[in-house]
Amino acid sequence: MPPSEPTAPHFRKPLLETPFHARARELSQIDQFVPWAGYNTVDVFTTVEQEYFAIRNASTLYDLTPMVKYRVAGREALEFLNRLVTRDLRKLRVGRVSYVVWCNDRGHIIDDGTVFRLAATEFRLCTAERQLDWLLDSAIGFDVEIAEVTTDIAALAVQGPTSCYILKRFGLEGVERLKVFEIGEFSVRGRPLTVSRTGFTGDLGYELWMRPADAVAIWDELMAAGRTRGLRAIGSQALNMARIEAGFLMPNIDFMNAEHTVRLGRGRSPLELGLGWLVDLDKPHFNGRRALIAERRAGSRRLLVGLDVAGNKPAHNALLYAEEAGRREVGSVTSALWSPTCKRNIALAILEAPHFAVGTTLWADIYLNRELVWERRMAKCRVVEKPFFAPERRRATPPADR
Repeated sequence: MPPSEPTAPHFRKPLLETPFHARARELSQIDQFVPWAGYNTVDVFTTVEQEYFAIRNASTLYDLTPMVKYRVAGREALEFLNRLVTRDLRKLRVGRVSYVVWCNDRGHIIDDGTVFRLAATEFRLCTAERQLDWLLDSAIGFDVEIAEVTTDIAALAVQGPTSCYILKRFGLEGVERLKVFEIGEFSVRGRPLTVSRTGFTGDLGYELWMRPADAVAIWDELMAAGRTRGLRAIGSQALNMARIEAGFLMPNIDFMNAEHTVRLGRGRSPLELGLGWLVDLDKPHFNGRRALIAERRAGSRRLLVGLDVAGNKPAHNALLYAEEAGRREVGSVTSALWSPTCKRNIALAILEAPHFAVGTTLWADIYLNRELVWERRMAKCRVVEKPFFAPERRRATPPADR
């Protein structure tokens, strides 16, 4: 017999595959994959429109496995994390999740993420990018162990109005009692599952954390449980539409890691990004505290805001101009979308002071590519409150069956 063909070298297949990759490949109709944190992930399965409307009108599965995950444990795990992030984690109870950011000494954001308090001295930190070097440097002097566990945990986001009903049919008895940012431990047909009522869509939804060995079986059983409620696998493009409507920020789109910027003035503080509610200046010292105290005292020079833009052409990367004579440039759009649910042309934008007050009128310089011909539009826009979409079902406990 001829010798078996050797495994392809890593450089010919540099991206990892999640435990759900085989199922995703089967459902992918256009073979549109993108890299995320070293993994090969689906950008679009069928069409962005179908996947987006499933988020808002039915339910969706999204592969969260590439989310970078760290186990933080030890006698001083809480003290370490509280020294790292801007939020006061002493208030975080066991069985709860908290959205957090952490900064450098200038008060500029390095990354955002979620902290899961699994036990009194054990936490899970989920981030968009790998941060092990920063975490280990920050942990010097603390009695704490930090380890990346990304490959040890598979994860799925189940999001949409029918998500709770589907999870109950799947076998998660009592999942309807979970409150927003609460964690529950379940076992379904002998498979342990950690479920958090969290998500990136601004809608009713849950995130499921499991052993990689159980991933395919759980995917199949979820799809079967959701067949009558329109459950659909989605890619990153549809998720991006939903998170803009929810006013959620995306690293490398709405802000950059302060450790990656090479030009002065490109770093962003949590106050500038509208995340002042995550900054607790009354707690003990944390990275960037002095800089943030000074900024709060003097006032921020810029602010990330929501915009309502005239017309129906998304203001992607548009420059923004003040309405007064001369139309001086005062900011730029970071994310934009014609919202099918809100029936509005919306955007997130960074604006200079004093032009970020709610109600301020501006002009957006929009460029459109129509059949390979670029056209320019000047659209009037207005600073508005975020989020653009916040349904009551997101916080309802228990959620209604649909």
